[in-house]
Amino acid sequence: MKNIDDLVDSASDLAQRGLSKGEIADELNVSRETASWLVERSGTGTEPETSDDGGPHDIHVDWSAVGRDSNRLYHTGAAMADLLSKKGDDVDLTIGIEKAGAPLATTVARELETDLGTYAPTKHQWDDDESETSDGSFSRNFAQIRNRDCYVVDDTITSGKTMGETIDAIHEQGGNPVACVVLADKRGVGDIRGVPVYSLLQVIRVGSDGDS
Repeated sequence: MKNIDDLVDSASDLAQRGLSKGEIADELNVSRETASWLVERSGTGTEPETSDDGGPHDIHVDWSAVGRDSNRLYHTGAAMADLLSKKGDDVDLTIGIEKAGAPLATTVARELETDLGTYAPTKHQWDDDESETSDGSFSRNFAQIRNRDCYVVDDTITSGKTMGETIDAIHEQGGNPVACVVLADKRGVGDIRGVPVYSLLQVIRVGSDGDS
């Protein structure tokens, strides 16, 4: 994707296919506000929340060149695993945040010789009415928390809400999140909920909104 028109077209296509705005945000690696704005610009949604200058402040991260090639995906996941390799001695579980975090977590789990679990966050159900949003959930098809130490893996951090939600969910299951790792961190956070966050790439926004 090379420009905003490409993103608008992609948001329109995803909306017409029935994806919620939360799922669109996940697919395009943008914030929920940006996803809503893109859908509105495409003419397939309702009035979005925008910033004072008429558009959201966000950065789109397109890592499809990695995601569509299994060899590149493996090496990227291995690099993420290396960032975690010395963080915790008794970690035997890796949690991938669905959707995009799950394939990366698969490689991380393999490299670090841990079990694999996945978590579906609430943003996948989010649309215009947040009051109808369901809680997130861990998949029963993969390993369960069972009071274990674990790593958390996702593709990008945009606002930090999804990572924070996942950390809270792990705690509620009696688990102990030792460290988080992402491909790209759009906020430059050092930790979330006291859990350290590592990233292969940090996006630094320069300007008046750089620390927003």
